[in-house]
Amino acid sequence: MAKTLEELVNSSKTPVFIDFWAEWCGPCRTIAPVVQQLAREFAGRLTVVKVNVDRQPGAASRFQVQGIPALLLFDKGELKWRTAGAVTYQQLRQEVLKVLGS
Repeated sequence: MAKTLEELVNSSKTPVFIDFWAEWCGPCRTIAPVVQQLAREFAGRLTVVKVNVDRQPGAASRFQVQGIPALLLFDKGELKWRTAGAVTYQQLRQEVLKVLGS
C-alpha cells in the first residue's frame, strides 16, 4: 500500500483521480457527489482520492494546488489533466475515458 500520495500516483496500476477540497468550500461540496459517482462508475479501473487541503497542506503544495476544488488525473505517474473549480460529471467522465482509452 502506498504511504504517500506521490507513491500512490507513481505505483498505482490504475489511473489516479485526486480531488483536493476543504469543508468550507462551497464548490467542493457541490462536486462531491459528482466525484462519488465517478468513483462508483469506474470502480476497479480508476483510483479516486479525496485530499482535504486543511488537513494535508503539504500534499496540496507538492501538487501545486492554487485553488479548490482542484481535480487532477494521473496515469502511470504522469499528469494527464487538471482543472480548478466545479465541473460537470460529463466533463470528468470524458477526461477519465480519454485516459482509460474507452
